[in-house]
Amino acid sequence: MLILFMGFFITPVFAQEITNPSLIIDSIEVPAEKFNVVLRDTPITSLNAVHAISWQVTIDNNLLYANPDGNAVLILHDSKSGELIEVGMGPKPDNKFWVAVTTPKEGYVVVHSNLERGWYPETKSIISYTDKAGLTINNGARIVVTNLDIGEFAIDSYSVFGKEGSTDPPAVSSGSMILDFMSGDPAQNVFAFFPFYVAAGVGLIVGVLFLTKKRS
Repeated sequence: MLILFMGFFITPVFAQEITNPSLIIDSIEVPAEKFNVVLRDTPITSLNAVHAISWQVTIDNNLLYANPDGNAVLILHDSKSGELIEVGMGPKPDNKFWVAVTTPKEGYVVVHSNLERGWYPETKSIISYTDKAGLTINNGARIVVTNLDIGEFAIDSYSVFGKEGSTDPPAVSSGSMILDFMSGDPAQNVFAFFPFYVAAGVGLIVGVLFLTKKRS
């Protein structure tokens, strides 16, 4: 059934000429050792291009955590205002998950926090944004932040950390976190973004099927 669903929607896409001069795609693998720092010591890594107007970041967390208090925290940096989007992912068995935003006016605000079963290692988490609809975040099984108005936000860099204090043991021991960035202006050709919409939808379906199977 899933294959039929994908085939039904994907076929028309490839019948179109998929061109969009604004389309930008980046894929970055962040190794485990990058997370074994505290926030004040984390370097900010610039991206090859600025992701603006409409963007999506897919998080594939394949890290092996080294202690129960360790975290893997991703921070997305805005190119102009200094605003931040923070997504934190804790270790098993709780898999805590939180989302925070930082704005010049409001400061640091946690907009979502789940201390148990907050994210799912078997699926990918997705951060998406449009200048019209705001910020939406999917934890791999469901949407936990919906159309949050954060104003204009264009990603030009990111940073990661995992330790609370400098004397803490390593947060993670091995593995990596893979970040896939995609952005552009859908107005220039919406079909160029269609495969990513399908990927996001399929990711949600996989998450629901996984949860259903686990509960049964």
